[in-house]
Amino acid sequence: MNNNFLTKFALTLLILINGCSAFAQTKYQKDFNEFWSDINDNYAYFEEQNIDWKKVQEIYEPQAEKISSDHEFIQLLENMLNELYNGHSSLGTNLKTSNRLIPSGLDLYIERSGSRYIIKDLRKGFGADLAGLKIGMEVTLFNGKPIDEQLKKFLPKFTNQYNQKMYQYAIDVLFAGTHDTNREIVAIENGKPITFHPVSYGNRNELLYNKILNNSSAYIKINNSLGNNNLIAAFDQVVDSLFHCKNLVIDLTETPSGGNSTVARAIMGRFTNKLLPFQVHEFDEKEYQTKRHWQEYVTPRKKIYTGKVYVLVGHWTGSMGEGMAIGFDAMGKAKTIGTKMAGLLGAISNFRMSETKIGFQFPTERLYHINGTPREDFLPKILTQNIEETMQKAREIK
Repeated sequence: MNNNFLTKFALTLLILINGCSAFAQTKYQKDFNEFWSDINDNYAYFEEQNIDWKKVQEIYEPQAEKISSDHEFIQLLENMLNELYNGHSSLGTNLKTSNRLIPSGLDLYIERSGSRYIIKDLRKGFGADLAGLKIGMEVTLFNGKPIDEQLKKFLPKFTNQYNQKMYQYAIDVLFAGTHDTNREIVAIENGKPITFHPVSYGNRNELLYNKILNNSSAYIKINNSLGNNNLIAAFDQVVDSLFHCKNLVIDLTETPSGGNSTVARAIMGRFTNKLLPFQVHEFDEKEYQTKRHWQEYVTPRKKIYTGKVYVLVGHWTGSMGEGMAIGFDAMGKAKTIGTKMAGLLGAISNFRMSETKIGFQFPTERLYHINGTPREDFLPKILTQNIEETMQKAREIK
């Protein structure tokens, strides 16, 4: 038996072993590889976030080999999405034990200050607010446990060097709570620990709400309906009734679920008499190591409102709401007032795994103000600390 024969025999055996191994892959291993590859090939923010996605594969691939149920697989995928530490990446399904999506499932905004956790903002009319929690309170326990230890579940595993955005993501997900557990929050009030039980919360049913603020100003609040094309006609009807007002306040502080650019462009189109750019898209053509840029425009539509416009934004202004904020600012048609926004990254695309048919989405394009500022870094012209201060600024408009 010569060496050449032995070499060929060894190669044939190796091919057979690898073939059997591939054939023996479970549907979860196949979908794990597809999930990881789709994100690897299309995710738009690896560089900006300094994410080591190869390390993520090394951490989670051995776990995928042991998965034997959809329940376990969904948990694994949720853990992998935590590595992207931004609310704009999510699954199209969830478990009862899953944490609510952020920011749409969150009703209070807490920041880490040293070793303390302080309520910086509240979603008015929602669970935390109705339960009696207040801006400025220090939170000490969540569901009976210290906060620091619970954050570890949501912090990325590809690194142990955590930045502020990683911590903020983990805090937001933790306090959004899970679908199957009532939240219990202990906070300090007048020097004493008080236990609060925020209940389930929901949005107002109407597409928008409007009122007259004073003799010269009107107010329109969009109630998380930027994804509903019926909002266009409703908005038109309200704006047409307010041309006698010198000032118009458009409230985007309750748009956490984003929406679509058709609705956004239709609304902004009522405030310009010429074609204007409102945001910039950037897409990586990785195969050719090139980038594609293009501007998205607003077209004038119907009768144009020519009074002064003010746009209110906040921690629950997400995705398309953020796009409208930078759009109004870019067009020079409105003054923005509020806190920093939700900071949801980019424009998302939808994907679906071949075996389990689980859908998922993540940002595949970067978005910018026309001046080059990343959308997630945009700050309002009049910066406030919380929704209460934002609304006070709106009431002062004359």
